[in-house]
Amino acid sequence: MTENKYVGSIEAGGTKFILAVQDIESGEVIAKDRIPTTTAEETLQKSADFFKKNEVDALGIGTFGPIDINPNSRTFGYILDTPKRGWSGTDVKGFFERELNIPVVMTTDVNASGYGEYIARGRDNSKSYFYVTIGTGVGAGIVQAGKFVGLNNHPEMGHMLVRRYPGDDYEGNCPFHGDKCVEGMAAGPTLEGRTGIPGEKLSRDNKVFTYVAYYVAQLLYNVYMASRPDVMVVGGSVLNDKDLEKVREFFDKFNNNYVATPDLDKLIVRPAVENNGSATLGDFELAKELLENN
Repeated sequence: MTENKYVGSIEAGGTKFILAVQDIESGEVIAKDRIPTTTAEETLQKSADFFKKNEVDALGIGTFGPIDINPNSRTFGYILDTPKRGWSGTDVKGFFERELNIPVVMTTDVNASGYGEYIARGRDNSKSYFYVTIGTGVGAGIVQAGKFVGLNNHPEMGHMLVRRYPGDDYEGNCPFHGDKCVEGMAAGPTLEGRTGIPGEKLSRDNKVFTYVAYYVAQLLYNVYMASRPDVMVVGGSVLNDKDLEKVREFFDKFNNNYVATPDLDKLIVRPAVENNGSATLGDFELAKELLENN
């Protein structure tokens, strides 16, 4: 792999695209940019222009979804029906392959983050790692023995159904499920939706953070019962370390001593990669593996 010196990353979010280039030999990030997510055409073209100025040998993309990952599908590499206006049916993978003439690997943003956490935590193939982000939306992925769970379709755990916290009368924010799913009741916009105040301006003792912790704990408990991951990483900007204490308390109440769990402080954790860098790290590693296998 000596002739291939650089890999690229796109963390494609609903509000911004984070672009980065890594020198494979040194591991250093040598170029980085951040562009707003506007129209599909404009956003993708600006991203391609960045990589034309900062050439890479392979590109890893972690994007908001849902996306089509089935190689036998005619829409392989496309964003499917999404609440993000104007992006449904966008051929993301194919666009960059055509524009840059390099191999491209694409997964969901949360899978990329989960893979980054798997790398940062030592590539331990004897463990499974669950990653969820609580941000503008809610999404999650699982890495088991170094592989993603979900063969032809990614899990959509952010839309898992939840039961309402007593006293929470919010109508929900999900255009598909209203108040019935995790995203509709726990994503960032629900904070302002309940209070009229942006989440970052709310006091951390506001009861809405208890509500969110309750719904996130339901998601974690359901996932734990279904797949028993060894590490459950909660990322995103909505919850902080103190809020995670509430999440663990609710998780423990839901379990009610049914199954033995490890120390919840070690089971339910914050990301190991600083500054929300898990997805970028995951993208770099997926791009390197793509080069090695080509």
